[in-house]
Order: sequence, then structure tokens, then C-alpha cells
Amino acid sequence: MIRTIQTEEITRNIREMCIEANHYLSPDMEKALKDAAQAEKSPLGRKILCQLQENLAIAGEEMIPICQDTGMAVIFAEVGQEVHLEGGLLEDAINEGVRQGYKEGFLRKSVVGDPIVRENTKDNTPAVIHYSIVSGDKVKLTLAPKGFGSENMSRVFMLKPADGMEGVKQAILSAVKDAGPNACPPMVVGVGIGGTFEKCALLAKQALARPLDVRSQIPHVKELEEEMLRTVNGLGIGPGGLGGTVTALAVNINTYPTHIAGLPVAVNICCHVNRHVVREI
Repeated sequence: MIRTIQTEEITRNIREMCIEANHYLSPDMEKALKDAAQAEKSPLGRKILCQLQENLAIAGEEMIPICQDTGMAVIFAEVGQEVHLEGGLLEDAINEGVRQGYKEGFLRKSVVGDPIVRENTKDNTPAVIHYSIVSGDKVKLTLAPKGFGSENMSRVFMLKPADGMEGVKQAILSAVKDAGPNACPPMVVGVGIGGTFEKCALLAKQALARPLDVRSQIPHVKELEEEMLRTVNGLGIGPGGLGGTVTALAVNINTYPTHIAGLPVAVNICCHVNRHVVREI
């Protein structure tokens, strides 16, 4: 049976999500940072992790953004095929929610309308929106504001099938090493393997929004996630890039079928706040 949803509901939720994501750490990230502070072996690294937690507490209490770079709004919209949207275009509703959220939340506007001319749009729109049609009569929205200190450190590698698993591992390590302190570690590493040039990048972006305590359900991918987390944390980059044993809080890997002649790998790195909020309407 068809269910009607007013687009003003989409706008309201996106507005609230923008403010929530930029002021409060998600529960999985909060737990991961607390665990990291206990696990970090470097005294300086522990001090930095404690300072980060203090910063997050102040942000929540005083409604100050948890990072000065409040990011470009990335939204994953999963729309049930039994949903009828009424009241305007979905894309317009999402962008209006972003506009309202960044204005009312006093969040930094970081979007330029043209990548060459570079004039600020002054409301942080347009958002980057990824749509998918799913079963059911609900709309699931995932908002992940992405700062560019870490986004600029992300990479796509078009490997050959002969590069195999070792090539995948080296690609991930290469991206993390190149990022170093620039991605504001401890970082979260999202990895996409398979598909095509653009699909693997989308897989990596989606991987960042997966709760950090949820591992891949594919056994060999789960093993790779765990191995790469150990290896990345053995690089010694550490919190703030000042050395330590916690360089990453998680390595989340998504995979997809690919062509017989290719092995695309994308690594999308996020900083220690890794903002994401999920709502279902």
C-alpha cells in the first residue's frame, strides 16, 4: 500500500540532523574514542585523546560545532518504492533542510557554487545526494557532513586483478601513510573494493557511515578489516599525527562485483569525529 510523506518532513529532519551531526558525536564514535584513550600506549597520544574528548564535551554542553570545518553535507536517501512524496521535489527538500540547518545551527558555510570561480553559496548548499530505491514504505536518511582535511587525503586505485589481495592492502596503506597527520587522526578508514571507478568511491563513502562496532558479514572481508586496522595502527602515526599506537579507530570495507579485467579500490578517510546521523521516516 502506498504511503504518502510530505517533503516538509524531509526538510525538518535534514535540518535537525545537520545540527545534531555537527554538535554531538555519534554513540559508536564516542565509545571508540574512549576505548582508544585506554588502549593508546603513548603518553602524548593518551593526552591528545583526552583533550579531544574534552573538546567534544564542551561542544555538546555549549552548542559549539565539534569541528570548525562543518563539512559538505553528504546524504544517502533510501526511498521505499511504496512511498509517494508530496509537496515538492525530494532534492529541493533535502537542500532546504541543509540550508536551514547550517543557518540555524550557526555552522560554517563551506560550499562554493563553481569549482573554478569559487564564490561561496553562503548556505552550504547544494548537498551531495545519493539516492537508492528500496523495498517498503519508509525513507531512510543518512547524513554525513564531510570535512575536506580528510576528504583531500582520499584516493582511488585502479588495480589489476593480478595485484590481488596484497595490492589491495598496499593501496590502503599507501593512502593512510600519505594522509599522515593531515586527516586529523585517529582516523576512520572507509574502503570500497570492486564495481567501477565511481562505484568503489561510493562504497568507501558508505563504509564510513557504518557503525564502528559492526564488521563485514563476509568472513574474508571481516578478516581484512581486522588485519588492516592492526597494520594501520602499527604505522606509528598516532593521535594528532604526533606518534602512538592508535592511528585508526576502524577500517570499514565494502565490496561489490567487478569486471574480469579490473580491481578498483577506493580509500575514503575521515577524521576523528566521523560525523553521521541516521533517521527513518
